[in-house]
Amino acid sequence: MKTRAYRCAVAATFISFLAVISFRMSDAGEETGKPVFELYDPGTERVVNYEEYGVFSEPGTFGYKYTITDPAGLAKASGEGIDPNMSVEKDPAYLKMRAGNKAAVDHWKHINTSDPRSDFFAWATAYKESPGVRLFFTAKALERGRQYIQALKAYRAAMLLYPDAFCWNRELTWTWLIAPKAWDEIVNITRMHPELGVKLTGAFVKADSAVGGDPTKNYVAVTPGRFVELTAKDRDKAVPDKSGLKVTKRRGGNKSACVKYSNGQWGLEVDGKPFLVRGLSYSPIKVGYDYDWEWMGADKDKDGRNDVAYQTWVDANRNNRRDSDEPEVGDFGLMRDMGCNAIRLMNNKPFDKKLLRDLYKTYGIKVLICDPLGAYTIHSGARWEIGTDYTDPEQLAEMKRSVKETVKKYRDEDWLLGYILGNENNMPGDYTGVNASRTQASSQPKAYAEFLNDVAAMVHALDPDRIVGVGNMELGLADAYALYSPELDFVGVNSYSGSEGFGALWIRARRIIDRPVLITEFGCDAYETAKGPNEEAQSVYLKNAWADIVYNSAGNPGEGNSIGGIIYEWLDEWWKDTRGDPLDKQNNEPTFELAFPDGFSQEEWLGIVGQGDGKKSPFLRAPRKAYYTMKELWTK
Repeated sequence: MKTRAYRCAVAATFISFLAVISFRMSDAGEETGKPVFELYDPGTERVVNYEEYGVFSEPGTFGYKYTITDPAGLAKASGEGIDPNMSVEKDPAYLKMRAGNKAAVDHWKHINTSDPRSDFFAWATAYKESPGVRLFFTAKALERGRQYIQALKAYRAAMLLYPDAFCWNRELTWTWLIAPKAWDEIVNITRMHPELGVKLTGAFVKADSAVGGDPTKNYVAVTPGRFVELTAKDRDKAVPDKSGLKVTKRRGGNKSACVKYSNGQWGLEVDGKPFLVRGLSYSPIKVGYDYDWEWMGADKDKDGRNDVAYQTWVDANRNNRRDSDEPEVGDFGLMRDMGCNAIRLMNNKPFDKKLLRDLYKTYGIKVLICDPLGAYTIHSGARWEIGTDYTDPEQLAEMKRSVKETVKKYRDEDWLLGYILGNENNMPGDYTGVNASRTQASSQPKAYAEFLNDVAAMVHALDPDRIVGVGNMELGLADAYALYSPELDFVGVNSYSGSEGFGALWIRARRIIDRPVLITEFGCDAYETAKGPNEEAQSVYLKNAWADIVYNSAGNPGEGNSIGGIIYEWLDEWWKDTRGDPLDKQNNEPTFELAFPDGFSQEEWLGIVGQGDGKKSPFLRAPRKAYYTMKELWTK
């Protein structure tokens, strides 16, 4: 039976071609102190030992199943709200709430409200709902109520008891799977709250899911793992000491290299020194123009200085005019001041070598060149309505020729950090969707992976001094890259997975492909449909994402396969609306579903810097709270 699409502040994003759900806590990562509400029955076990109450069958396969043999014992251990426990019906607070509300409770109206206890009661007793969905949202209410241990138990119960559970999006057009998202939530909570002293070890969830709305094509394999209790001493031991580690493998060359240490962790070296990418996706567009505006040639007053690189100024009081105490600082200066050490540039127009030489020499910022490799049919010559075909020899030759010209043109430049091949080319071939990559890579995984390998090998031959990787949406097709793309030095991942961080992405990546991970896009818009501009939410989102990136970098307690991240994006772009609004008007309407505070992305509000009312573009800069938050994190 289709689960009814909910209408609250819920959001979705793609993981391995699967749209999954994520939610925003109003102050995610900042919640401390006592629980918002108390539990009537917290269960007898802080960490439930499922082996004691049932049998796991075929773990790690699509035939996985957990059979309960002692339901009474499992119920007693788990506590209220967690199957098979029914004690929530005896909770005095629940009985009082029910007595005061004679009407049936609509549990779909109890997601992320200001009353997590009512949300908990509504979902814990939503017996007509799919049990996996019920458990997931019960866990979310417990998490928001700061009942973190009980939330962890509820997420794990959803993952173990109902591996095939799924939910529909608002429009009933596609499904997302409960088990992998529950695993993500467990990883996020235990990372963000080390004071809980627990960690899920040995777990893994593999999903082979349908793109679109056919749940009969969803398959989930669960490896249960187990929760372990950790003391403060245990946590200290989990932090590796890099000082005595040897480099056992190098991918790249003298200018940039991905290095693998003797403990299995990965790092990045630039010019022989450790380097964690603190990056920005940089594509400044003047209001009134679209993506074809060439910022590298912008010089309105003909003084020989680039308008956006050197002549932008900060509108400190947000009055949309330049006052006497608002000097020119330029984007290059603003990015340097916030601690940025790399920008990503799309290879769809020629670069000004002199300008980028100064970017590096004066401001210390390097460049990652991203070649679309057929995304949006750029450089492939494919028809837009069909998309790039990675089995077409002519298209392959055109794309390869473009990359070859780029490498030969810029390989001698000191500002060049490395190369990214593609940008979300693995996205499903939905040629009518706003997020369509306009490629056939998702249906041609082997051909695409082999072509990536061919191009990467060519790049290494032409420029043996630098790294080259793929630009991907999440980890879709990573298994194909592991088989057919040995020349890739790193996996670049665009991820918008929610305000708590990236969940189990790092674990998934390590299991699927032994390469370091660069988050090639992460970010959040600064606008909520019901509230208007919301700089605080954007700031929290980026802060927590960066904390996760650092936590999983070499020398830290996580997986040790993170080499940094690139914020999407530097500046609001006003041309992205798909409904025909004029280019000089900033669109406030939601563009599509994404894991942002209101469940949607407002594509023209993704910058950590705004352009005011647009009348002083391209010179006016209005840095948002996220800019200053990241500045504090990147320069401390």
